[in-house]
Amino acid sequence: MTVVVRTVEALRSWRAALPTDERVAFVPTMGFLHEGHLSLLREARRRGGHVVLSIFVNPTQFGPGEDYDRYPRDEDGDLAKARDCGVALAFCPHAPEELYPSRDTWVNVEQLDRHLCGRSRPGHFRGVCTVVCKLLALVRPDVTLLGEKDFQQLAIVRRMHEDLFLPGEIVGMPIVREADGLALSSRNAYLDGTTRAQALAIPRLLDRIAAAFAAGERDVATLCAGAAEALAPGRLDYLEIVDERSLTPLTRIDGPARAAIAAFFGRVRLIDNRMLVP
Repeated sequence: MTVVVRTVEALRSWRAALPTDERVAFVPTMGFLHEGHLSLLREARRRGGHVVLSIFVNPTQFGPGEDYDRYPRDEDGDLAKARDCGVALAFCPHAPEELYPSRDTWVNVEQLDRHLCGRSRPGHFRGVCTVVCKLLALVRPDVTLLGEKDFQQLAIVRRMHEDLFLPGEIVGMPIVREADGLALSSRNAYLDGTTRAQALAIPRLLDRIAAAFAAGERDVATLCAGAAEALAPGRLDYLEIVDERSLTPLTRIDGPARAAIAAFFGRVRLIDNRMLVP
């Protein structure tokens, strides 16, 4: 049985009633749950204790003209999936004001947001960090699980968590893909048959980069050559190979790195990444 709460007060009351020796595993989401989210919930359940899920489309991480109003939502379906995964509590705020009684206080991690999605979506990670910080303060989890598809988000949340001495640990989980290689994303729901087929250019390009890297190529310009043409008729937003920890763009790979990409197919912006470890 999954308890559903919609207010900060109710979440605090539930958390305060738990014995101090009982573990809590937390999975924050914006809902419209897919198999990637469910893999996080199953891992949370495997780790024992109480699994807490949040479902909240966070307005402060969307920029002007982005898809906040049309972001896919399916609370009833999400809660059914949560019950199947053994979620103890789902926090589904009834309105943004529940988590934002004011818009005066923000959490910002500098440096790590200078590139990739941080450059393309100014202010996005300020919104992410602020809401995740609030949720961690409320849930006080022993472990929080996040997917690696949003790799820059994972790196930034880890840095925030470390620098602010927030509770528990942050665990990144592998990207879950469709059988044809497309990374699962709630925004895949926007794709029609044509753009869905075109979007497969993303995993194909990352496969090509990974194969060249495995064959010994270390020059980033060579690895990324021809990316725009490989994605056509999709439109490349960025393709960068960055240091795993600092997210600094590299010109040559000498240590753990990530190839990270964002591209548009029609109006749909998709992201993906691939680990490159010498």
